Amino acid sequence: MEPRIEVITGKMLIGKRLKMTFSNNRTFELWHGFMPHRSMIRNNLNQELISLQIYDHVLELKDLSTETTFEKWAAVEVSGFGDIPEGMETLVVPGGAYAVFLYKGTPEMFKETFLWILGTWLPVSGYLLDDRPHFEILGEKYIRNHPDSEEDVWIPIKYKLT
Repeated sequence: MEPRIEVITGKMLIGKRLKMTFSNNRTFELWHGFMPHRSMIRNNLNQELISLQIYDHVLELKDLSTETTFEKWAAVEVSGFGDIPEGMETLVVPGGAYAVFLYKGTPEMFKETFLWILGTWLPVSGYLLDDRPHFEILGEKYIRNHPDSEEDVWIPIKYKLT
């Protein structure tokens, strides 16, 4: 599984967020609170959903555990912050380089892929993880909890200096 490398200038998001750990995963609660109000966001750039994680520090495989804490967002990309629905928040994702992996499968199956990205692909890639949000774009091929579901997984990277 080879990623494509993309450089973005940044993204403006509107959505909801919750703090969680891998063992206390509140993803269902987050999306359950976001989806009924999604239509109140008027300035979407597209129909894609964004699932985003902000870790307390740059992830290292050796530090990754079921108790790793992170902030998770359920959001959409918008053209501006002029009209923010009640109960929603804004987030600016900083620009930079990302390794973008096409993932096919259920959320429960993703752990193996994520560990492969961090433990196998990253060490030989010429890149390091960068301290920016990780996110997934859930587009038209995304099917909730289905083994044929597809999404793009965006991993923040920077060049490894030798």
